[in-house]
Amino acid sequence: MIRRLFLLVALALAPAAAGAVSPGAGEVPMLAPAVAAGTLPPMAERLPRQPLVADFAAEGRAEGRHGGELRMLAAKARDLRYVSVMAYTRLVGYDASLHLKPDLLLAVENEGDKVFTFTLREGHRWSDGAPFTTEDFRYYWEDVANNPALSPAGPPSVFRVDGELPEVEILSPTRIRYSWHRPNPVFLPSLALPRPAFIYAPAHYLRQFNARYVDPTRLAAEAARRGLSSWAALHNKMDEPYDFSNPDMPTLGPWTVVTAAPAQRFVFERNPYFHRVDPAGQQLPYVDRIVVSLAAPSLFAAKANAGAVDLQARGLAMADIPVLKEGEATHDYRTLLWPKAEGSAFALYPNLTTNDPVWRAVLRDVRFRRALSLAIDRHTLNNSLWFGLGVEGNNTMAPASPLYSEANRGLYATFDPAEANHLLDAMGLTARDASGTRLLPDGRPLRLIVDVEGKAGTLIDALEITAEFWADVGVRLFIKPGDIANIRNRSYAGDTLMVASTGFDNALATPEMVPTGLAPVEQANFAWPKWGQYHETAGKLGQAPDMPGAQRLMSLYNAWCHSGGMAEKQAIWAEMLALHAENQWIIGTVSGDIQPVVIAGQLRNVPESAPFAWEPVALIGAYRMDEFFYGGRP
Repeated sequence: MIRRLFLLVALALAPAAAGAVSPGAGEVPMLAPAVAAGTLPPMAERLPRQPLVADFAAEGRAEGRHGGELRMLAAKARDLRYVSVMAYTRLVGYDASLHLKPDLLLAVENEGDKVFTFTLREGHRWSDGAPFTTEDFRYYWEDVANNPALSPAGPPSVFRVDGELPEVEILSPTRIRYSWHRPNPVFLPSLALPRPAFIYAPAHYLRQFNARYVDPTRLAAEAARRGLSSWAALHNKMDEPYDFSNPDMPTLGPWTVVTAAPAQRFVFERNPYFHRVDPAGQQLPYVDRIVVSLAAPSLFAAKANAGAVDLQARGLAMADIPVLKEGEATHDYRTLLWPKAEGSAFALYPNLTTNDPVWRAVLRDVRFRRALSLAIDRHTLNNSLWFGLGVEGNNTMAPASPLYSEANRGLYATFDPAEANHLLDAMGLTARDASGTRLLPDGRPLRLIVDVEGKAGTLIDALEITAEFWADVGVRLFIKPGDIANIRNRSYAGDTLMVASTGFDNALATPEMVPTGLAPVEQANFAWPKWGQYHETAGKLGQAPDMPGAQRLMSLYNAWCHSGGMAEKQAIWAEMLALHAENQWIIGTVSGDIQPVVIAGQLRNVPESAPFAWEPVALIGAYRMDEFFYGGRP
């Protein structure tokens, strides 16, 4: 039996850390008055017995000092979730080198991907001071995931192996074990995602909203008072580990929100019980507060230029770089240029599970998808929107990934309108209206509506250029900007035909990473939302994949989940990527985009350059935002 043991660096450094955080030493200045007044325990009592000691030597970082606040911008209150992403506190998480390591957990014992034993940090506490123990895992498993009122579809797919749920054993207040009869290699990586599988919850807080512990009549009355339909709706509204929409809910992250919506300015303050320390024993985070102000996305670059932000990446684009560079000297900030690690900066997702039967048949015809790809002049897109610096080709892995293939990059990705016309004619789409637009089999004009996030300016520009290319082969493209949440809901319902977005979140993948984005296993994938929903709900909702190519992807995904060796995993990844290039399920265009990252001139420990992506680095999360500090220019 294969046995792997992940142990935190904190184990080796625990004696030094314990000495460094002895009572009265190195108290956080912001918290010192509360400690002196007796309303907050001293640092040595707030930290776990074995805190996570940051390895600054390996990271090449400087020891910092406490204080200050980070100003950031967001488009709407819902975007506060990106603080959760970037603060990146997980049971296990990726470091900057993409190695998976324990974080909230002290240790993980992995026996052949079948048995996982988690050891928590003794003395670890939630942000309100309540103990963080295996009771929080039990509560989630028994009272949330397996409670039909709260989870009608049952536990999420990460817990299912061929339909089998794990045996969950509470071994002690700090040890819990999950066991399957077959391997579940998806389990650990799912805990490290930008939006992770939350397999624990603050039991001491949430019990007050659970009908298993409180009079249901009283809960129903409270739900009605808040305009909610049931106690379950009330519980789910209060249980917000990701969105920061409930300031009362305790957290384990470095900062906790203290402002309730509605507001235009949201303040996050340090978590006094955060579990990480620097090598000198100073409790992290260094920065006291994060202040997120709401603004129109079109104003992000201008506000950054005016010195109104201290850390900003999301909402800024490559086209903003000249404006951002212009204001650096006047307002004492720097614009870092990080490479984006996406499969494509502009990708098109035909909805293969759309409700319209005529469109569904057309979109499922591989000749149609190949024709659309061949009709795009990627060189013009690159020069027009990415200054000619992008890499033209399909939505696939980046050259830095061990899974990269030049053949996958170029297949059906050259500009060939003659071949595109030939493929469309071969489908029988030969009839046209007076404007030259081809007709669908039922006689309707082939007017392809493409949904796109309204604030995604570069994507809209790319669609406008693409519309001209497609018009030349008789396909009329109509752009439908909208709110991304509404687009997702429309997609889930089968009401979209195509969505424009970015490509694979993780173009730096290694064979040991789960090939989630390549198979129809997630509802959030615009190419096959109903198939993904079917997988996520164990067949209770959505539709089973009914195309041979999609079924092959599922077969390969399941084979990866049951595979034991790295060579086998690499072969599975290779076949899945080749199938994507062959079938054009997601039509990629240009990759190699640059992400501007604006930081205050005095902000330290921010990498000069690092891959920027949603997965696996959680935007900037893997670079440990809690270690950033104000300390003069580097």
